[in-house]
Order: sequence, then C-alpha cells, then structure tokens
Amino acid sequence: MPEGREGIYSVVLFHSVSGALRAEKLIKEAGIEYKLIPVPRHLSSDCGLCLRFRTEDEGRIREILRGKVEVQDICPL
Repeated sequence: MPEGREGIYSVVLFHSVSGALRAEKLIKEAGIEYKLIPVPRHLSSDCGLCLRFRTEDEGRIREILRGKVEVQDICPL
C-alpha cells in the first residue's frame, strides 16, 4: 500500500449474501461510493462478500444500514 494511504478504506462484513446485496442497494441509493468485493483473507465472515467504502463515510453507512441490514462487523483495511 502506498505510504499515507492506510485507513482510507473500510469494509462492512455480513452474515449472508442477501444482506450484502440489500446493503449495496441502500448505499447505492444514498449516492455513497462503494465496491462489493470478496472478503479479504485476514478477515472472517459467514458471507463471502463485503462492501468496501471510504472510511470517512462510516457514520453515514452505519446510519443507512441501522435496522435494515444485519451487519457482522465494520473493519478498517
């Protein structure tokens, strides 16, 4: 990773693929930049997909998903 880029991205881990896809829809509707990616090897998840986003958007993402999608964890990359 280039110097100074640590902590730019975080990921949301889910218990299921359906949760990941529902979250993707909600975050896309909110206009937040994201990418659906395979879960990085150093993290564990019941689901093989996670949603990568800019760490600065974490508060907005938590608010959007609260009560709508069950989140396993949110982790920095």
